[in-house]
Amino acid sequence: MENLLEKIIKEEKSEETVRLDAIGIVSNLFSDLLDREKDIISRRFGFDGGDGETLEKIGQMHKLTRERVRQIEAASIKKIKKLENLENYIGSLKQTVNRLVSEHGGLMRQDYLLDILTVICLELGGNDLAASDYDQNRSIYKNHFHFLISRILQDDLEVVDNSEAFNPSYKIKDQPVDHLEDLASDLLKKIDSLKKTLSTEDLLALLKELESYNKHQEKLSSDGLDISRVFKSQIFPDKAEIINSNKILYSLMQAIRNLEQNKYGHWGLADWKEIKPKTINDKIYLVLKNQSEPMHFTEIAKKINEVKFDKKTANAATVHNELILDNRYVLVGRGVYGLREWKK
Repeated sequence: MENLLEKIIKEEKSEETVRLDAIGIVSNLFSDLLDREKDIISRRFGFDGGDGETLEKIGQMHKLTRERVRQIEAASIKKIKKLENLENYIGSLKQTVNRLVSEHGGLMRQDYLLDILTVICLELGGNDLAASDYDQNRSIYKNHFHFLISRILQDDLEVVDNSEAFNPSYKIKDQPVDHLEDLASDLLKKIDSLKKTLSTEDLLALLKELESYNKHQEKLSSDGLDISRVFKSQIFPDKAEIINSNKILYSLMQAIRNLEQNKYGHWGLADWKEIKPKTINDKIYLVLKNQSEPMHFTEIAKKINEVKFDKKTANAATVHNELILDNRYVLVGRGVYGLREWKK
């Protein structure tokens, strides 16, 4: 029998997404809560789309101690979990989340799963939102989903937030992930030895060459659920077909701590300058390397600001000064610079 997730994926604009609507689910779960209880949970989990507020800040607003706010939060969640209609409210979400996490190997990076669920609700449901509205709604939905998964679905999933191997993630409860830890460790060592960034395709190929991959290959198979429609969203930087056909390995790549993808879709260790450029010089180098041709310094500055490596704005004059002072760059025309390494 076709489950809810499969039905939503197959439909062009599925009305079934309402059963996964995190905002609607939370609204139903709040039916028996007092206004103060609703406000505390809403603020703690950032239901307005912002960051969750601290116990201290909420306490100051309600004239309560931090401990009292914590107690009210815990009691409110306990009250929700005792609702007679709880299963009616969360049953479809529970089924869908468990299916997704299982399909991705039993462990998923928190943001990755939340993004998938958000795309299902905001895009597969046929919502027509402007770009500015989409970003805000995406944040709101992600925070609602995180509350539901981490606090209401605790019997099925557990939050992994103190792992040396993985970023904050969700995993199937009581399901071992030792094989994923082996893969993560071996992959990081291999990438460190190569000392270069890799495309998604190259990184997947590298994973499949690892001894630990061959050792655990039988544990790395999924049901083959086709959710490529989800991955066609602009939220996901890689080709939908590549992600969908390598769900477990791609999900593992997302989950591994200290492995990150840069703005151009290349992977490497999180502290590498080509992954997280910090200085204006780092950004200049990365722009030129990925442009693969000489650029005028004003165009380099413009590209840095378009890519948005961070919240800092690049100034053309500053870019020009860096290009002049660093011998990695070569003047090839009036105000036009390339990389010296291209001459090798």
